[in-house]
Amino acid sequence: MRAVVARAAAAVDAARLGRRHLELASIGAIGETGLNREALTDADFRARDLVLSWAAARGYRVLMDGIGNTFIRRPGRNEALAPVVTGSHIDSQPAGGAYDGAFGVLAACEVLEALDDAGIVTERSVEAVIWTNEEGSRFQPTTMGSAVFAGRLPLDQALRASDTAGITVATELDRLFKRMPAVGRREFGFPFAACVEAHIEQGPILERSGIPIGAVMAIQGLRWFTVRVTGETGHAGTTPRVARRDALMAAVAMVQRLTELMADPADVVRFTVGRFEVLPNSPNTIPSDVLFTVDFRHPDAGVLARLGDQVASTCQANALGCTVSVEETLDAPPTVLDADVTERIRRVTAEIGLAQMDIVSGATHDAKYVALTCPTGMIFIPCRDGVSHTVLEYAEPEQMVAGARVLAGVVASLAME
Repeated sequence: MRAVVARAAAAVDAARLGRRHLELASIGAIGETGLNREALTDADFRARDLVLSWAAARGYRVLMDGIGNTFIRRPGRNEALAPVVTGSHIDSQPAGGAYDGAFGVLAACEVLEALDDAGIVTERSVEAVIWTNEEGSRFQPTTMGSAVFAGRLPLDQALRASDTAGITVATELDRLFKRMPAVGRREFGFPFAACVEAHIEQGPILERSGIPIGAVMAIQGLRWFTVRVTGETGHAGTTPRVARRDALMAAVAMVQRLTELMADPADVVRFTVGRFEVLPNSPNTIPSDVLFTVDFRHPDAGVLARLGDQVASTCQANALGCTVSVEETLDAPPTVLDADVTERIRRVTAEIGLAQMDIVSGATHDAKYVALTCPTGMIFIPCRDGVSHTVLEYAEPEQMVAGARVLAGVVASLAME
């Protein structure tokens, strides 16, 4: 087995990986380094076209399920066995970077071709996957494709999700399916033997430690809320304070109290108000409507439940005469990844001469839902200054290659069994 691992890792083509990274990063590019490739947009479709062109050149079969998750299959000796799957996503934040998600898809494609180039015939088929709408920026919730696949989000609920322009997931998927009529269809929840996702860390730990590979042991939990505050509009110069139902002032009070609720001297709690929309958004008119979102994360399920369960009551208690509704759009508990797959990542990393450390993921990933269906692991590589979800996101080419080599070795070892 060690010989197979070494051959697969050595066959990763650094030049090919680098070239394809630049090709993919050019689709939806903003500025010199940024990316706007939100889920199920034309840019997302063109990026899928590019990845599938690489698959077509090798003769790999492509299949797609009802939420648009796309699987590229390299056949194994025994096609009746469940495949080993690797991949991530290619959608981005509206002002994101070219590494989040994309590295995992690029590395997955490289694994398939490295196995070819090394002449390795695996017992199981190996599949590269592109998960749909991992980011959750255009359509909520996040990790939509993998959640539907794992049976944790009803398909009809996902299809009804709409963006700020009122365009639904169903409408955009219809465009995608019409764009790719030759791609075969696949049912949800088909069995995986194992899944391994490669990703940039999106945090500073690996870079600060000077270690190229992280073996991810767990993914912290998260809860998302959408808060809608309804007041009454009026003239800013003529409406007395006692007569006002100012939705913005109420929303500000809610955010202040939530910030106090989430205060954590140990700095483990992650609390973010990431979206804040105000209507009518005029300088001399009292705001009548506010929408804001809450993103709350913690690795401890008990803390996640205790604080998350107080979000709605805290908002209600600070409504200041306004009407408030709180909708929880996502409740994802902490996930412990498979111990055997994680140990395999450690072992393969050592076998190819790289250093590694165990790490917990602060960000959520598709692996979180896939882990509910099969043995799942994650491989992290460093990103500069730990920065992600911005145009400044960056990973060194040699670190991308190192991550792809570890991934190739791990996938090869799993697919030989």
